[in-house]
Amino acid sequence: MTDDTTKNGPDATAADAAADAAAYVENDIAQEEAPQPDALELLKAENGELRDRYLRLAAEMDNLRRRTEREVKDAKSYSVAGFARDMLAVSDNLRRALDAIPPEVKDAADAGLTTLIEGVEMTERAMLSALERHGVRKLEPVGQKFDPNFHQAMFEVPNPEVPNNTVVQVVQAGFSIGERVLRPAMVGVAKGGPKAAEAESNSVFDEKDA
Repeated sequence: MTDDTTKNGPDATAADAAADAAAYVENDIAQEEAPQPDALELLKAENGELRDRYLRLAAEMDNLRRRTEREVKDAKSYSVAGFARDMLAVSDNLRRALDAIPPEVKDAADAGLTTLIEGVEMTERAMLSALERHGVRKLEPVGQKFDPNFHQAMFEVPNPEVPNNTVVQVVQAGFSIGERVLRPAMVGVAKGGPKAAEAESNSVFDEKDA
């Protein structure tokens, strides 16, 4: 029995090796016969991926450029905000000084006082003009609808000729710098009127028609 096993051992080992070799060759042939990816299609796919990355990077760079430009512009515009507020206070004092002079005094003023008044008026205009060159703009709210973002209501005035909450008087001028309010305008607003009632009535009819 032992002798038979010894004699058959090498033959069995050789058979196993031959079977393994045949399986390896078959597997290799199958891989060669399997369809290989087209090199052109691979390049197209890679090119598409690179293009997408480039477009995303270009968009990010464009957004960064715009954001930087906006921040630089805002920094330039708003860096003078504090100084502009101080200059507006000076301008207010000049205007109060001019308004404090009674009309009859102005009419009867001698040459010296007239020259002084004209000098103060010129100084006020020059100061406001300089502020305007640096982006400070005076608000003109009379006739506009009251907007708490730009106006500060000081009192109400009964006025039947204009819609409710219409600005009818300016107590103190307001100013903006860029897109920001530097100082809201102190105003008086209208308290209702026929036009307001008519507008409300029309609004109700419009809603029904809709």
